[in-house]
Amino acid sequence: MAIVKAFRGIRPVKELASKIAALPYDVMSSDEAREMVVGNPHSFLHVDRPEIDLDPEIDVHDPKVYAKAKENLDRMIRDGEFIQDEEPCLYIYRQIMNGRSQTGIVFCASIDDYMNNIIKKHEFTRADKEQDRINHVDYCDANTGPIFLTYKEDQIASEIIDAWIQNESKRKPIYNFVAEDGITHIVWVVDNEIIIDEIVDLFKEIDYLYIADGHHRSASAVKVGLKRRAENPNYTGEEEFNYFLAVAFPDNDLMVMDYNRVVKDLNGMTKEELITKLEENFIVTKSENNVPVKPAKKHTFGMDVEGEWYLLEAKDGTFDENNPIAQLDVAILQSNVLTPILGIEDVRTSDRIDFIGGIRGIKELEKRVNSDMKIAFSMYPTEVHDIMDVADIGEVMPPKSTWFEPKLRSGLFIHELK
Repeated sequence: MAIVKAFRGIRPVKELASKIAALPYDVMSSDEAREMVVGNPHSFLHVDRPEIDLDPEIDVHDPKVYAKAKENLDRMIRDGEFIQDEEPCLYIYRQIMNGRSQTGIVFCASIDDYMNNIIKKHEFTRADKEQDRINHVDYCDANTGPIFLTYKEDQIASEIIDAWIQNESKRKPIYNFVAEDGITHIVWVVDNEIIIDEIVDLFKEIDYLYIADGHHRSASAVKVGLKRRAENPNYTGEEEFNYFLAVAFPDNDLMVMDYNRVVKDLNGMTKEELITKLEENFIVTKSENNVPVKPAKKHTFGMDVEGEWYLLEAKDGTFDENNPIAQLDVAILQSNVLTPILGIEDVRTSDRIDFIGGIRGIKELEKRVNSDMKIAFSMYPTEVHDIMDVADIGEVMPPKSTWFEPKLRSGLFIHELK
């Protein structure tokens, strides 16, 4: 049973929505963020990446950075760039990318559901990244970026929710704009109390919510909520700090893109020696006319080694098909290539490997192999049901398994904790 809550969203005035809405803080560096805001003083990166308004040499974890986030947020609200809905609302958020749409409901999720595993996770988090967002949320006294959740569509309540979304989205939206990356963002406000109560009740019939993207933000939001509980021992559970900002999409709406790998060297081997080792567990086929290989099905991989493309097909018996983790392509590559052949034991800490989201395209892999890397692997995308299967058994996905597109924009919805 998932607990969801309407909230009084702080959101952009209509004429500034397209200028305020920004990509999530964690998909760019500080230098990239500084470039992205040139000519746009309204960008929400001034809140989510506030170091861009300070000395470039400052430590991004300096308390001055978080204080600047609060200062910028307060200024934008004070200057009328944002408004706040007078009554608690739900919101419908639709994104359209390359003709494909995904439509979700914006609400506040329960920190208790997170702790009780009603909201399921599939990634480990790092303490330093958690602490960064804990500080940001605590200083701003608000959730400034939504957590990307999903739920299984094959439930009766899900079907009813989907029908309701389709009906509500026939109305005129409050926002409808195309961002600089070509992705359309459309938002509707749902302020009818009867309808809100119906949706809240429907979510109580949803067994689980799953984190698709935003593990660090959700963990941090929960820890801030627990901190506020400790500071307010007489809390009732209804206070805003008991909830965090989220958007939930049905699983069949979502698209996971490939998350590719590039490696700096061949671990002391020649290309011929590498291929001989690979042939133990893979059928290795050289690409005709050196056409780049983008896998068309699971358990196959493209490989660009020193500028030559190959198709790798995992042989029978290479992996356990009944193990939700072992049968993942990222796990197959790790256990059969990266560790035993290329000598990369821990992809989280090795400086010999890098990861490239599929949104950058196959040419980015070729570019890296022709510059600072020796070998690239193009992957078949992990599927949403794979993520859910792993989360259902209480395990975590291998590092860098998923790349969701499109990304949720920050700044369209803010949830105050007070």
